[in-house]
Amino acid sequence: MALVAKVESGDVLTEVLGTLGLEGRVFCRAELSAPWSLALPASGCAHFHVLERGAGWVRVEGVSASVALARGDLVIVPHGGGHVLCDHLETPPVRLEQVLGQGTVEQYFLRHGGGGAETCLICGSFHFEHAAEHPLLGVLPPLLHLPAVGGEAAEWLAASLQLLTFEARLLQPGAKAVISRLTEIIFVQAVRLWVASQPMAQGGWLGALRDPQIGAALTLIHQAPEQSWSVATLAREVAMSRSPFAARFTALVGEPPLTYLTRWRMHLAASLLRDGRLSMREVAERVGYASTAAFSKAFKRRFGTAPALYTHRQTRRGGRQPVTP
Repeated sequence: MALVAKVESGDVLTEVLGTLGLEGRVFCRAELSAPWSLALPASGCAHFHVLERGAGWVRVEGVSASVALARGDLVIVPHGGGHVLCDHLETPPVRLEQVLGQGTVEQYFLRHGGGGAETCLICGSFHFEHAAEHPLLGVLPPLLHLPAVGGEAAEWLAASLQLLTFEARLLQPGAKAVISRLTEIIFVQAVRLWVASQPMAQGGWLGALRDPQIGAALTLIHQAPEQSWSVATLAREVAMSRSPFAARFTALVGEPPLTYLTRWRMHLAASLLRDGRLSMREVAERVGYASTAAFSKAFKRRFGTAPALYTHRQTRRGGRQPVTP
């Protein structure tokens, strides 16, 4: 019997987020007075900013249009691109490192500006431990903007911000852990809302989750990558004919079903090898390969290095000790 009614496409996002190694690492409350303009350099972290009070603008390197920010708006720079936050687009930006060097920063607080109208920003960053070639980050745009007015973010964002502000002001024992978890929640919620806002045929595999049958097929791949999936078996499970299924999958996801299957298997294998709890044979079986030789060949074709060497490199960088194959 087809499984199209038995799976939920939202599980795919959970599976993918679980391999991202997401960690909310930095948080501050910026109290700014007009005129003000801060230039944040490109970095290896994603950044988010919430306008708690006042108004402003954000412009990101490589994005032609600037975005006006109102009270309660959330913006995320998922690829860590350089960006400017300002009260007016004409205000000359000051580099963040210059502001930090002026001694205007206390723990979790930053103060800057010319003494005029006040704006308050809540800022944070996300570190992705496994960012390289991750399927999620590749489909996100350079800037995510979730407006508070008329948007779906208002209720959950207000609650998260209230707790963030509370924790930052009091700095009680455990505040760092709470702040980290809240920033992670903000990222996950923002991605979910962005997916929901995408037209059905846009957003890569994230947008494809909204298609009942292709979303179900993606869930099957993610829930059971070890299965011997073929285009025909996937099509049958979601109650479609083979050719229409393959065509729709390719159109929505951006690559054929078996290409996507292999890419997800290799990404999952890399995550398991980094973790170090399983032997190479167990990793191979977990991602659908009957022999370590076949798995090694596929892994090297994808990453340009053999699994054993990949594991050794990850161990040298501070990961777990590898399990003997």
